[in-house]
Amino acid sequence: MVRFPFPSASPHGAAEGGGGAASAEGFSLSGGELAVGGVALFSGVPGNVTLSSFDAVCGSSDAPPALLRRVRQRASRGGFLGFTVGEPSDRATTSLGSFTDRRFLSIFRFKTWWSTMWTGKSSSDLQMETQWLLLEVPELSSFVVVLPLIEGSFRAALHPAGTAASAGEVLLCAESGSTRVTAASFRSIAYLHVCDNPYNLMREAFAAARVHLNSFRLAEEKPAAPLMGKFGWCTWDAFYLTVDPAGVWSGLESFVAGGAPPRFVIIDDGWQSVKEDDEESPPGRALEKLREKMNPLVGAAGGGGSAAGGGGLKGFVKDLRKRFPGVEDIYMWHALCGAWGGVKPGATHLEATVINATVSPGLEGTMEDLAVVKIVDGGVGLVRPELAAELYESMHSHLAESGITGVKVDVIHTLEYLCEEHGGRVELARRYYEGLTRSLAKNFAGTGLLASMQQCNDFFFLGTRQIALGRAGDDFWFQDPNGDPLGAFWLQGVHMVHCAYNSLWMGQILLPDWDMFQSDHLCAVFHAASRAISGGPVYVSDAVGSHDFTLLQQLVFPDGTNAHHHHHLPPPQKPKIPIIFFLLPQYGGVVGTFNCQGGGWDPEERRIRGYPHCYKPVAGGVHVSDVEWDQAAEAAGGMGSAEEYAVYLSQQKKLLLSSPKTEPIEITLLPSSFEIFTLSPVRRLHGGARFAAVGLAGMFNSGGAILEMAEVAAGGGSVRVKVKGGGTFLAFSSEKPREVSLNGLVVGCEWLAGDGKLTVRLPWKEEDGGVSDLSFTY
Repeated sequence: MVRFPFPSASPHGAAEGGGGAASAEGFSLSGGELAVGGVALFSGVPGNVTLSSFDAVCGSSDAPPALLRRVRQRASRGGFLGFTVGEPSDRATTSLGSFTDRRFLSIFRFKTWWSTMWTGKSSSDLQMETQWLLLEVPELSSFVVVLPLIEGSFRAALHPAGTAASAGEVLLCAESGSTRVTAASFRSIAYLHVCDNPYNLMREAFAAARVHLNSFRLAEEKPAAPLMGKFGWCTWDAFYLTVDPAGVWSGLESFVAGGAPPRFVIIDDGWQSVKEDDEESPPGRALEKLREKMNPLVGAAGGGGSAAGGGGLKGFVKDLRKRFPGVEDIYMWHALCGAWGGVKPGATHLEATVINATVSPGLEGTMEDLAVVKIVDGGVGLVRPELAAELYESMHSHLAESGITGVKVDVIHTLEYLCEEHGGRVELARRYYEGLTRSLAKNFAGTGLLASMQQCNDFFFLGTRQIALGRAGDDFWFQDPNGDPLGAFWLQGVHMVHCAYNSLWMGQILLPDWDMFQSDHLCAVFHAASRAISGGPVYVSDAVGSHDFTLLQQLVFPDGTNAHHHHHLPPPQKPKIPIIFFLLPQYGGVVGTFNCQGGGWDPEERRIRGYPHCYKPVAGGVHVSDVEWDQAAEAAGGMGSAEEYAVYLSQQKKLLLSSPKTEPIEITLLPSSFEIFTLSPVRRLHGGARFAAVGLAGMFNSGGAILEMAEVAAGGGSVRVKVKGGGTFLAFSSEKPREVSLNGLVVGCEWLAGDGKLTVRLPWKEEDGGVSDLSFTY
């Protein structure tokens, strides 16, 4: 079974304090060798590369005091890389030397807007546009991350050497994106950090970057995204560019009739008034006017429009909310520059100019993208950077006044093609993101934004002071656009790999969104299970009437909320890793195991493709230690140190007992299949009975339905559990309870002595919000 590429390090990793001349914890740069704790990481490092301690570089910060203290306490674990070149350049590059026989995990951009993971054992295995490099250092039971940053007007990435003379070397490239913006010296263009746990490593490294840069905020500093805990519907795969009010209305009717009412709707691309410069592809579309084509509903859709709502988008939204009162949020799509082709010059009050698009040499080495080709062919109508705030205010104030609560901002990385005359990519992005941030705070409560096509470090370091939700993967593709008939299967595993590994770094800054899917797809169950334990929002893009409600019922409660998120529970604390990744609800742990084999990046062809010989069963084991219990404060105590756990396998419907001392639970997964393990600490109640609440057996994330749990020592002891949802409540019990009560009334239960399965049927009562109070007395 393929796991996170690095095993968990032993608990006695690098210690606090101590260290070399440039940075404590043993980072040193001497004699052409970059080392940590005396262990060489890179050899052949040229003399123009510098290493500085965190304290020597980092000055004042606007970080909250608690965060600042935490980073300062761990400052000895980090340091900054810099370098100089002979002549000022807009694309300054240096070698960092090379490494061999050292396993690594990395994230690289395979397209302008999307990133994915890559692993290897030597520096020659690196891909273009690598955004971070995580090295295993088993000699110290530790890990080191190399994190390219921004400095001044420059943004950095790691590249493999492109010439035979320097083959195998790691290149650190700092680029401004404008020949008018040059530099020859950098002091803090990349950050190094060491830690004995890869999850803690990423958290500490990005916290240090946040304190140093002062240009973004971490996820912990921002309110939760409003789409959390709700089920939603996106119109994209239902209508593509032909979305209209009647279709939206019919789609919502379809969901409500089937018992899965959406709490939010994303009206995707296609609603704007645009000029079709090129009918074949969306990138030819330029925003013509800041108005919408959402005319009042008519006849066939079953809703009124102009009479009740007053016409236009405002009338449509008013009617929609009246007919579907459960819909709390309505988001509208737009590209960062307005539309795919920007804003048409002369069509609005904003000054816009068509700018020729230039792709950087780094991106030239990634996957060819038809959207990029179209953008390069046609250019983009760019609103002057100093008017960016007015661009967003013009769109967003109109949407907000019409009752729209948020936006999905797409095509975010077009800006780096257009920056030659605007101070470079960092300065242009900064102006646009400042305008977007201001409008978001004013018009959408500071949180009503889903970022998409944004998986590049400029965005995360510059654009996320307010943005709290962003896509973690490429688009959901229901089939391979290149025609591979097996792509309907292996592409789904590729999607999950993108999302899971990207969550490891993006999750430090915002909540990762694993994207929509279609509930009637061949691999819909595979997607649904991953969304249930992804920690992000859950929404589908079903065509009208094309739904699998049996599947949706394993994800969604009848009131349109989710089994794994509700207002009683904090968001899960950690991102997830395939093929094993974990979640930490409040009263247990969840381990998801997914067979994602069969497709991936081809470095020779520079594209994602199928690998049929890999599309086969995988086998392995799941242990209670696969949940990193210490990653959530509420789990680190009792839950992580339990002597025994009840483990429920959602697909096999098995209930087992396991402990830190027992062998892993063996499992074999067929291609495109999965198993979800819910791990619940076993409590020894007053009186001797052993008990563990699993949750709702019919939900993918059973334990997410548990709202509260407490033991009451009365007589033989009893335990009370508050559960949301209808269906079968499942628990482990070493003996049959003397009495079970449901909402104060004694009810029957089933108990199997063989495996300790204790089950109670729960009703869904709308008037109680679907919440049941259970009590088990022994």
